[in-house]
Amino acid sequence: MGEVEIVIMYSENPVLDILHFSHAFLSNQLARFAPSLYIKLTRQTGRSSQVTSRYETAFYFIRCFREYIDQIGLSIDQSEEYLRGKKVLEYGPGDILGVALLMYAHGAESVHCVDRFPIEKKSRKNLQVYQFLLDSIDRDKKARAKKAFNVSGKVDSGFNPNAITYSVTPDGLAPNGLKYDLIISRAVLEHVNDLESTLNNISRVLKKGGISIHQVDLKSHGLDRYQTFDFLTWPEILYRSMYSHKGFPNRWRIDKYKELIEKSGLSCNKFAPLGKLEREKIEIIKPGLAKQFRHLSPEELSWLEFWMILEHGRKA
Repeated sequence: MGEVEIVIMYSENPVLDILHFSHAFLSNQLARFAPSLYIKLTRQTGRSSQVTSRYETAFYFIRCFREYIDQIGLSIDQSEEYLRGKKVLEYGPGDILGVALLMYAHGAESVHCVDRFPIEKKSRKNLQVYQFLLDSIDRDKKARAKKAFNVSGKVDSGFNPNAITYSVTPDGLAPNGLKYDLIISRAVLEHVNDLESTLNNISRVLKKGGISIHQVDLKSHGLDRYQTFDFLTWPEILYRSMYSHKGFPNRWRIDKYKELIEKSGLSCNKFAPLGKLEREKIEIIKPGLAKQFRHLSPEELSWLEFWMILEHGRKA
């Protein structure tokens, strides 16, 4: 069956695809056996490569924070009252804990950031981003934000563990036993190796009455070769050989999210697309889709990214 899939795989240039596979396979082995070196060589940040200057990066985190508050259904003025006393968990924060700092500044009791790769770092640019964020906050919240650091207001002193913590785990999951009022992630769930385990982790560590907010990006993240979404045409065995240890898209579509959310015992209070691929573009790649995607309807294949809000208890 695997050989048949390889033969019918969509390709416009088989030789180029062989070269692409060889390079990706080798770098995947590097990520498997030397993840820290892989991160260093690839300079991953956890953010879009389009985000460059410290100002753009800082405004990116401000926008992310505002969007989370908007998804809760509150204004920024109401965020402090909502976050006061709450414990927050962020999956995959990247190399700068900017959202965590803003969450703490606006009242969160503590923020725990967890990642699969050791990406967080105190580079000169990253410290400048923290300083810019501090300077962008109004006076009362700035006083609280300063306390997020070991030495108040000194961004190079590191984070006060009573305020913000960062940990790296083999699977990027939070330890069992801890409980959180708010769980967030942005462009993370599409990268996890085991989506079912991640959703089960959310179910275990989310407090009753808490909510879990996620923006999921289903695009290829630069892996399309010739046509939009043709990264879905690689047979699974080849795709995993190239990307299973690098945090690249796991390729699951919205049907898998719905299935696993139901199995996890969570309720989905929001499942809303942020954009859809045109039907004619779907028709180009549909005949060559990998086996696990062939049953999907054009509508299920069309989602580019979406917001998802999960909680325990009744469905909305």
